[in-house]
Amino acid sequence: MIKKLSIVMAVALSMPMLAQAGGDAAAGKAKSVMCAACHGGNGISAVPMYPNLKGQKAAYLESSLKAFRGKTRTGGQAAMMYGMAGALSDTDIANLAAYYSAL
Repeated sequence: MIKKLSIVMAVALSMPMLAQAGGDAAAGKAKSVMCAACHGGNGISAVPMYPNLKGQKAAYLESSLKAFRGKTRTGGQAAMMYGMAGALSDTDIANLAAYYSAL
């Protein structure tokens, strides 16, 4: 019983680390300069038609950016995002997601 509890605790304690894994927030901050014009320097847009990125879940940001890059996401300002996300590598996307999700 104690061994099972120890395993459960080890897994539970590692969950926050797994959530942070994947991207480099510092590199994401450097890359975010191109995002700031629409989404704000701190991830909060001053223009209502552009969504806030600050505090979004990393997985959501990654999937959204990959969908924009692949031109499979539509609606809103999707056409504008196709060009922006098209220049991003998987590493860039992971880094941006790490940065904005950590704000």
